[in-house]
Amino acid sequence: MVQIIADSTCDLSQDLLEKYNVKILPLMINLEDDSFKDGLEISPDEIYQWSDKVGKTPKTACPSLGDTIDFLTPFVERGDDIIFFGISEAMSTTCGVVRLAAENLDYDKVWVIDSMNLSTGIGLQVLRAAEMAKEGIAVNEIISEINSIVPKVSASFVVDTLTYLYRGGRCSAVTSLLANTLKLKPKIIVVDGKMDVGKKYRGNMKSVILKYAKDLEEDLLSADKKRVFITHSGCSEEIIEEVHNYLKSLNRFEEILITRAGGVISSHCGPNTLGVLFINGNKA
Repeated sequence: MVQIIADSTCDLSQDLLEKYNVKILPLMINLEDDSFKDGLEISPDEIYQWSDKVGKTPKTACPSLGDTIDFLTPFVERGDDIIFFGISEAMSTTCGVVRLAAENLDYDKVWVIDSMNLSTGIGLQVLRAAEMAKEGIAVNEIISEINSIVPKVSASFVVDTLTYLYRGGRCSAVTSLLANTLKLKPKIIVVDGKMDVGKKYRGNMKSVILKYAKDLEEDLLSADKKRVFITHSGCSEEIIEEVHNYLKSLNRFEEILITRAGGVISSHCGPNTLGVLFINGNKA
């Protein structure tokens, strides 16, 4: 059996995880002296409450080696072929911990994929692999297909405030203050496995998000038709529906999936962040 595993930053909903039999290895979220497993022991809303109360952003960390060994052991004992998807290695050491856990277990049927991405940019890869696994396709064919998809994933999102990125040390106080004062909403893009700042929008979040989505139209119209994700960290239903209706109007995608970002992504981006993620047919 081929078992697909991803870390908790893939931001797939529980329904999708159950439908595709994907197992999740949680990262850690540290609120000063207290540590919690992402998705199991703390929610994004609880993170926001803590962060606003103390004026800090949680620290996030990869799973411990011991927890990773314990997590993998049942699949090892079953003799599964394990394909693991982790957040970009440029952002976390999670993939390295899984490799080390496989070595400690003396198990050579663990394939670790550096997604070069985050959030449902990972999720797009995970679901494709899970579909192939359900069809009984061999591990080497799944790995080959995923390797061809990794550079084509288009992951971007717009943040409502730079406060959380500033608290986490990912932008300066001056940049954060200037952007928030001018009501700038930066587009964050994933390039070569790292986050970078793209276009800066101005206005209220509803108008900004629609501008952002429409700026993606050329790529969306040539994207892989199977699915597109709308992933958010607590946006209003009105904004989410507007984006959904726009994507539906393109008559391109078989599935338009809406997911809420988990604790790790929410810790760094803060509330009201929204992204549209897909496999880009225009990328080599």
